[in-house]
Amino acid sequence: MTIPLNIHHDRHPLVHPAIADLIEANPLAWVTSRAGETSIATPLPLVGDYDSEGRLTALMGHFALANRQVAALRADPRALILFSGPQAYISPKHVANRSWAPTWNYSVARFDCHIDFDPDANDTALRRLTDKMETMCGDGWTVDEVGSARYDVMKTHIIAFRAEILACNATFKLGQDERAGDFDTIIGGLEDPQLVTWMNRARGRQPLINGE
Repeated sequence: MTIPLNIHHDRHPLVHPAIADLIEANPLAWVTSRAGETSIATPLPLVGDYDSEGRLTALMGHFALANRQVAALRADPRALILFSGPQAYISPKHVANRSWAPTWNYSVARFDCHIDFDPDANDTALRRLTDKMETMCGDGWTVDEVGSARYDVMKTHIIAFRAEILACNATFKLGQDERAGDFDTIIGGLEDPQLVTWMNRARGRQPLINGE
């Protein structure tokens, strides 16, 4: 499966597997919303919620209870959540052609969401996020190692939320339109292995994780 340059999903859970791969590999997102006439944003790591058929339907995370964006989202629960994947400036040197115009390769996903707060899910939110990140880093630490007394206090200082996905727009500008020879020269000169992997996936040279 190649990855199209632009992907749009509107009010249904059939999210392209490349988008799920992007957020799973790059969980830190900007949660942006409105506070009256002002924009407000918080960087938060998020975990994907999937339905019984493995389709991404929502994002789960938690705010610090003292964050002023909590009150703003209680007043207006719509949010735009932004994820960014590997990116790099592509110089003519990567193509070995001084007449070739430079560009920027990147992958981003923008989710239009409805935020629902759920303080009863604080423990679940903390455990899901920690378990995901510990799986990625390979240490196996769990929140229980904090100690129950301290952990119980920590939970009172956050509030969990579920962000239902209403629509999604993603852009994967990863050299899909480059000539084969230029593409091979570009990836041969890049130093970011994650970007090279994503460029190969975009061209259908490597499989996606959440889909073929």
